[in-house]
Amino acid sequence: MKNLNAKEFADKIENDNNAIILDVRTPKEWKDGIIPNAKLINLFEPVTFQREVSNLEKDRNYYIYCRSGNRSGQACQIMDTKGFNTNNLAGGIMQWDEKLSKPVF
Repeated sequence: MKNLNAKEFADKIENDNNAIILDVRTPKEWKDGIIPNAKLINLFEPVTFQREVSNLEKDRNYYIYCRSGNRSGQACQIMDTKGFNTNNLAGGIMQWDEKLSKPVF
């Protein structure tokens, strides 16, 4: 896991053709706005989280965020043990200066 500040996170996802963005917040938090192109996998639903992670490709680069960086750090640790390459948004979406998108359901 690499901890990235908001600028590093934004630069990397913009320039990484192999990037997958994961939002590990709750569906209620998700509705408040997301980093564009993020996929929701709620860490607070452990069975669903594990199932969704098991379906992800290990040869991709994962950029993971939550509200404050705590849950995304936990998600990175879980995924790292399974062989994924993870990047955590340090400070979470609260540090994000870029435009947020409305999620599509």
